Amino acid sequence: MNEILKQIGDYGIVPVVKIDDAKDAVPLAKALIDGGLPVAEITFRTAAAEEAIKNITQEFPEILVGAGTVLSVEQVKKAVNAGAKFIVSPGFNPEVVKYCVENDIPITPGCSNPTDIEMALSFGLDVVKFFPAESFGGINTLKAISAPYSMIKFIPTGGINAKNLNDYLSFNKVLACGGSWMVKDELIKSGKFDEITRLTREAVDTMLGFDIDHIGINSPDENTYSETSEKLAKIFNFPRKDGEVSSFIGKIFEVMKGVGRGKNGHIAIKTNSVSRAISYLTRNGVEVDMNSVKTSSGQPVFVYLKDEFAGFAIHLVQK
Repeated sequence: MNEILKQIGDYGIVPVVKIDDAKDAVPLAKALIDGGLPVAEITFRTAAAEEAIKNITQEFPEILVGAGTVLSVEQVKKAVNAGAKFIVSPGFNPEVVKYCVENDIPITPGCSNPTDIEMALSFGLDVVKFFPAESFGGINTLKAISAPYSMIKFIPTGGINAKNLNDYLSFNKVLACGGSWMVKDELIKSGKFDEITRLTREAVDTMLGFDIDHIGINSPDENTYSETSEKLAKIFNFPRKDGEVSSFIGKIFEVMKGVGRGKNGHIAIKTNSVSRAISYLTRNGVEVDMNSVKTSSGQPVFVYLKDEFAGFAIHLVQK
C-alpha cells in the first residue's frame, strides 16, 4: 500500500472540508492540528479550493492535505501543483484514475458496487472510497459488497458522524473514514475554529476510545501477593481468578505473583485500535516501546509506553 494511504489509515479519520474563502484555510488547518488530526481533504466544489490547498501546505507542511471531489485530470494537475498529496473522486472516472496511477499520485475513487471495485482492481488500486456510504446502506452494504475482495480496503464517506464512526472503523476492511461533521460549512464561515478544534478532538477521542481496563499491582514476595489478593477480594466482594503469574480480583485489579514491569505495577488502558493509538501517541511526543508489541492477525493488540507514571508502567490493550 502507498505510504500516504498508510498514513491516512493511521489517522483513521479524514476531515472532508469545503472552503468558500481561501483566507479560512490556514486557521482551519491549525484547528485540525490542535484537535489532534493533521489531515484534510479539501473539496474542489468551490473556486477557493486550489488556493486553500496552497495556503495550508505552505503554512503547515506537516499536515497531510489532499483534494476531494476531483472530476478531471485538469483538477488533478491544479491540486497537485498546489501541494495536494492525494486525490479523492466521488465516482470512478477511468481517465482521472489512469492519470494518477501513471504519475504515482495516490487516488481513492468512489466505488459503490462490485463493478466499481473490479475496475479499481484492474488499475492496481488497493484502497477505494465507499461513497455515499450511509445512503447506499451503510456498514451492512459495505460488508456485503466487500466480501469477495480481501485484497482491497475502503474509506467510507457520506453520512459518517460521531455516532456511527466506530461501526465502520471496527470493520477490518475499513482503512479510515471521511467525514465533515467536525468541519461544517457554517463553523468555517463564522470563524468558529475553536469549536472545530473541540469537535475534532472529540472525534479522535471517540475513535480511540481510551479507558481503564485494569490496574496491576506488583508483589515483592508470596506473602504480599496472598495478603493483597485476599484483602481486595474480601473488601469489595470481587471474585478471584488465579492464574500462573497473577490473580485477577474482579475485572479491576490484577495482583502479580512477583515484580512485573513498573516499580509498583502497571495500568492497562484499553482502546478501540492499538495501531491508531500508537500513531496518535507518537505524533504527540509519547514514546512507545515497540519491542513490547504483541500482535494478532498481523495487527498490534498490546504495547507498553516507555515511561512510568508514579511508579506504574502503562500498556495499551485492544478492546
